[in-house]
Amino acid sequence: MSTVLPRSRTAVLARVFRAVAIAEACSWIGLLVGMAFKYLVVFDDVGVRVFGPIHGALFVAYVVIALVTARVFRWSPTTTVLALLASIPPAATVWFERRAVRRGELGPTPPRTGSSRA
Repeated sequence: MSTVLPRSRTAVLARVFRAVAIAEACSWIGLLVGMAFKYLVVFDDVGVRVFGPIHGALFVAYVVIALVTARVFRWSPTTTVLALLASIPPAATVWFERRAVRRGELGPTPPRTGSSRA
């Protein structure tokens, strides 16, 4: 069975993928800051206790949404593995999302609106 969604649903999926990629990257950075405070500044683990579970949940959400997005947009196995690997280094999910947009892997880019500056 083929997984093809109407264009509006694929646009929503692309936006959800972007939001989760950004949130996962921010939680990674928050966790790193929490770890720095824990081991270098105040020797208190409150930052890790706050950002650890948040990052864990967003990491899982990113992996799931990446697999769904890969199936719907019919990514190659290489692109899918790259998307999954991007969840490991801090903030790499944002890099991957930008790459996918540039390459048209998240659907056609909508036309820009507003005034153009010359």
